[in-house]
Amino acid sequence: MGDMTGQVALVTGGVRGIGRSICDRLAKLGVVLAAGYSRDSDAVKQFCADYPDGSVHQGNIGVNADCERVIDEVLQRHGRLDILVNNAGITVDRTVRKMTPQDWDRVVQVNLSGAFYLSRAILQHMLDRGTGRIINISSIIGEAGNIGQANYAAAKSGLFGLTMSLAQETARKGITVNSVAPGYVSTEMVAAVPKEALDRVIAKIPVGRLGEPDEIARVVEFIADPDSAFITGQIYSVNGGQHM
Repeated sequence: MGDMTGQVALVTGGVRGIGRSICDRLAKLGVVLAAGYSRDSDAVKQFCADYPDGSVHQGNIGVNADCERVIDEVLQRHGRLDILVNNAGITVDRTVRKMTPQDWDRVVQVNLSGAFYLSRAILQHMLDRGTGRIINISSIIGEAGNIGQANYAAAKSGLFGLTMSLAQETARKGITVNSVAPGYVSTEMVAAVPKEALDRVIAKIPVGRLGEPDEIARVVEFIADPDSAFITGQIYSVNGGQHM
């Protein structure tokens, strides 16, 4: 592993679930943490208690002005930003026949446009410094689709196009852009799925279980490593073999 001491990472949705596991892994490598969140909660307070040298930033990543403000806050607080992990996302599940235009717009705005807004807002800083890591957290749903999740699938699939295009634009500038596509992971979002439906999902996973947030974070840690500078424009599927 390369030396990451003193680097700064912004992880959206970083106070719980996969985002929190990503923060925990990076912190062990000496990375200073900035976590984005949308609503105040006990998880935010716990993050602040665990990482007093870090920072938390509230905002709606579906709003460009919020994204620009958060990036500015991180730079003012920490003086630099080396790693951006676009992790936060939402679901509003309905079949296309029942999905409203508002359902579609909200999910695409947060899950896809938010990654663009934040990447665009930090890009000049990374270009000026000649280094940077942008990591987009997509989903197996973006690779395979799913009934009742056309909006989520479209947004998460769109992250692949954003990842590959931005990777090509920045490949000679010291910046890498990659995507991680988790399968079904033991998080609050998955816990909300009815047990019978979840049992059917698990039955389709070759390893026979849900993933753990730390198993996703491990891949993010690898991509964020300074020694991973030759890896860009890639999609890492982490799904227990569910989608091959």
